[in-house]
Formats: sequence, C-alpha cells, structure tokens
Amino acid sequence: MLTQDFDYELPPEFIAQTPVTPRDASRLMVLRRDGSPIEHRRFADILEYLRPGDLLVANETRVIPARLAARKVPTGGKVELLLLARRGPRTWESLVKGRRVDVGQVVQIVPADGTEHARPGPQGTVREITASGGRLIEFDSALLSHLDELGAVPLPPYIHEPLADPQRYQTVYAESEGSVAAPTAGLHFTPALLSQAKDLGVEWATVLLHIGLDTFRPVHEQRIEDHVIHSEYCRLTKSTSCRINCAIREGRRVIAVGTTSVRVLETAARGVEVGVRPWEGATDLYIYPGFDFRVVDGLITNFHLPRSSLLMLVSAFAGRERVLAAYREAVQRRYRFYSFGDAMLML
Repeated sequence: MLTQDFDYELPPEFIAQTPVTPRDASRLMVLRRDGSPIEHRRFADILEYLRPGDLLVANETRVIPARLAARKVPTGGKVELLLLARRGPRTWESLVKGRRVDVGQVVQIVPADGTEHARPGPQGTVREITASGGRLIEFDSALLSHLDELGAVPLPPYIHEPLADPQRYQTVYAESEGSVAAPTAGLHFTPALLSQAKDLGVEWATVLLHIGLDTFRPVHEQRIEDHVIHSEYCRLTKSTSCRINCAIREGRRVIAVGTTSVRVLETAARGVEVGVRPWEGATDLYIYPGFDFRVVDGLITNFHLPRSSLLMLVSAFAGRERVLAAYREAVQRRYRFYSFGDAMLML
C-alpha cells in the first residue's frame, strides 16, 4: 500500500493546543466496525458502550521531563538535549540541538532557565552517532534522579501553547517513568470515571510501553511496507497475562486504551496459539492494514497525524476507508485533533 493512501486534509485550527477541563468533557466519536452509523458523544458517556466483564488495558507509562539544557565542555557552547530512550543503566539515545556535537564531546547538564544550581547536573559523553542522526550519550550518574529539577516535559511540536499544569500531559494512572510522549488516549480518563467503570463491572489492567518520538512521526517511504518502526521497551506481567487470557477464554472483550497498549498486547500474542504470554523487552511491531489482530476487540484512541504509523494501525483495526471517512466527518463537525484533542471508540 502507498503512504499517500493515509493522508487527509486538516485545517491547522483543529489541532488542539490545550486540554479540556475536566478531562472527560472531551468529545467522543463512536465508530463501529460493522458499518453502523457513527455516533457523537462526550467521553464521559463511554460507560454506555462498555459491558460488565469488559477488560480495559491501558499503558501505565509516565512522561519524563526529557528536554534538557546543556553546555559543551570545555567551550561552554549551548546545547539542547531531547532524551528519546534509555539504552543502558546510564546511557540515553538523544536528539541534540547544537553545533558540532561529535563522538567524544562532553556535555554538562545545566538548569533550563540558565540560573546557577546548588547541585550540578551530570556530565555526559557522546559515545555514538545513531543512523537517524541522534546521539548515544553515557552520563556519569543516573540521569532520572536529576530530571525533575533540571528537565522540562517535551510537548509535541504541533502544540505551541505553554502548558499551565504539566500533570495534564500525564494520565491519572501513570506509574512507570520512561516515556517522552504521553499515551494520549488515556488522558481522557478521570479517577471518578474509572471508579464508575469498576462499579459497572468493567475490569482494568495495565501494561507498559515507554513511548519514543518515532511513534508519532510521519512515514516517509513511498510504500508503507518499507517503513521500519522504531523499537520501544514494553512489559506485560504474568498476572496481567493471566487476566487477559481469562477474559479471552470466557469470551469477554479486551479493549485497548491507546495504540501503544495495542502494540504491547499483540506483541505478547506472537508465538502463542491463543491469548498472550508474559513479555518484557523491545518491540518493533508495526501494524498496518492486513494485520491479524489476535487479542484486541475494541480500541479507545485519539485522532492521529496524516501518514503516521498510528493512523495505519487504526486503519488496520477498523478499515482504511471507514477510518478516513470518519476523519472527514470529524473535520466537518469540528472535532479537536491530536494529543490534547478528542477521542474515538472503535468497536
């Protein structure tokens, strides 16, 4: 298939710049794979589409303050780092903005506002230039312990408004630090809505996938089959696999909260006749039309960028023509798109 087959027109004013309040006040498009008419609701109404025994599976990853200011040692030249993924105990793959940051260059992390800080940030040494032009940087101490005081949360490049409350770019159930972008489908849930779902008899389970920026980048190859997706760390525990397999055996629906949860579930299903197995490690699972979904019965997701692997994933789940028609209707009805935008429920 051609990448251009996953393009669509979106007026820039439909790209959401700020989150709605409360979280579950966002709009919800309900798209059924059987061809039933599209429904337009509010996210808080999602409980009307869930059944007792449904198992919602969400990504518990937590976004880290991955944007860092630094200076080159010894020259003092300014550098900006954007952490992409942890590649070892003290090594991170990073995008680097600055002149001549070559292998062997030492950088000193500094406060983003340029002020002096009581505790100096760690130093890092560039060990390798990656194939995509990033840098593998080995730091002299564990970087995570410094991020809260020295880093800033990196918002997607299409968001131009400052975020008043950084917690709005975290899900209310975020636990494990490691993502540089939020699993945005989960941003619509509130503690009250989760409690109401539980009272309804809906079950809740979490998996983990630390999201890198490549997840959101457009596919540039002419043929989608030629694209190579960036690998990301994921985990599905034994206890969660038991709960998923129990739901499958009993004929209950497994509904993924977000495309990253889909990738974890379907990764853990590989090599298994029925259900999933416990899994921990890197996944490079690339889902596009023609993919055989073995676990996921429903999907909660946001509206995705044109030509992106995420748009291809939801098209694989619900059909390209149906999805693109839904996107055109969303534009006509002035839905809000992307990370802080509205949601879609696919059943």
